[in-house]
Amino acid sequence: MSSTGGDKYQYLAAFSVNIITISYGAFCGWPSSSFLELSSESSPLETGPLTPTDQGWVASSMCLGGLIGSFLFAWLAEKIGRKWCLMWMALPNLVGWVIIPFASNPMHLIIARFIGGAAGGGCFTVIPIYVAELASDNIRGILGVFLVLTCNFGLLLAFILGYYFNYAQVSWIVSSLSFVFVGCFWFMPETPQHLAKVNKIEEAEHALRYYRNIKSSPAKELSEELQLELQKLKTTEKTAADGDDDDGAATGVTWSDFAGGKTGKAFLIGLGLISFNQLCGCFAMLNYTAVIFQQAGSNLPPTVAAIIVGAIQMLGTYASTVLVERLGRKILLLVSAVGIGLGQSTMGTYSYFQMLGYPVASYSWVPLAGFSFMLFLAAVGLLSLPFLVVSEIMPQKVRSTAIMILMSMLWLISTGTIKLMPVFTASLGMHGTVFMFASLSFLAAIFIAIFVPETKGKTVEAILASL
Repeated sequence: MSSTGGDKYQYLAAFSVNIITISYGAFCGWPSSSFLELSSESSPLETGPLTPTDQGWVASSMCLGGLIGSFLFAWLAEKIGRKWCLMWMALPNLVGWVIIPFASNPMHLIIARFIGGAAGGGCFTVIPIYVAELASDNIRGILGVFLVLTCNFGLLLAFILGYYFNYAQVSWIVSSLSFVFVGCFWFMPETPQHLAKVNKIEEAEHALRYYRNIKSSPAKELSEELQLELQKLKTTEKTAADGDDDDGAATGVTWSDFAGGKTGKAFLIGLGLISFNQLCGCFAMLNYTAVIFQQAGSNLPPTVAAIIVGAIQMLGTYASTVLVERLGRKILLLVSAVGIGLGQSTMGTYSYFQMLGYPVASYSWVPLAGFSFMLFLAAVGLLSLPFLVVSEIMPQKVRSTAIMILMSMLWLISTGTIKLMPVFTASLGMHGTVFMFASLSFLAAIFIAIFVPETKGKTVEAILASL
């Protein structure tokens, strides 16, 4: 079954669905280059240059949008199916970009970021569900990491475009991706699991044959694996049919589903991973890339520095796609958490000596090396794999509800860290802030070593059994 011929439509689906993530990634990277332009004296806004407070709001309103988007789109994914829910996400994605060129005050930018953030919340909530439901066990990891790979590609794209174009032109260029996404994703079928859940068994079988690249031939030629999968789908359908049809919860998920042993355990592991994904501070520091480079006293133009950073992240995530099915998730997460802590420690030490007034100018490459090292390893594990692992360890019944709750936590924590980052640097100094993040990263490593199970190549049932 693992021949690439059998997997090609899965790769195709994973690429198509993530075109929208590229656009969202660009949305994440947009402030880095645009804030320099918007906060300068020659700011195109009628209200004059953006103040640091405004910048904080414009940067973090995206996360608040993500919070709302997580709920909205997770609910939609149950109501109208994964595919159409994803199609509708193109709308806020487009609107978020189109408002930006017409913005005349910070409020307009905040609204634009909020709407675009909502699409991003949808991406990180529904795409992992979509991919986990269509992928074969042997390539699920690779397809799952596409989400972060494309997001980082978008980030890099925003940095590069920001170097050559002004902020309004960048918006117009990237907004075209929404149309490309709709054009490509239009042709993908709904996931087999969802179709089975809503009693469309024929369609579920067609979808499964499409994603496994098996022509509709008489049943006798089916491989055992496919028959097993069909069997699973049919049991999904039976439980769906026997379940009570109350509309209050489309899936009939209750608290008792989470309280029970294994699901509760899986949920707490997910919560830990998702929290550390933000608490390691990498995402917060990313938003202030240009500032960090300036404070390090590097003489690179901030825009160029950002491009380098984007490229490093892209490489890290690519390494992750290559290694995730070979080494497994747990090793990558562990190495990643330790590496982030080490990278941050070097940055903190440099910045501490700088504050004490030591002549560190000749070592100005140290914080940049530390930062790059941190980002590379973050991209290999802690920034990319939690979304994959969470969608793998959650039982199907509670999957979308659980991911919705976890992603809301993620957005709340990231809003907090991004908003508080300037506050921390002011009160604790750059070195204090970075050391704080470093200690959290080492904490993450301990958590991963003790609690996180290896999910490589296992079925969801096997993963749950191992908890």
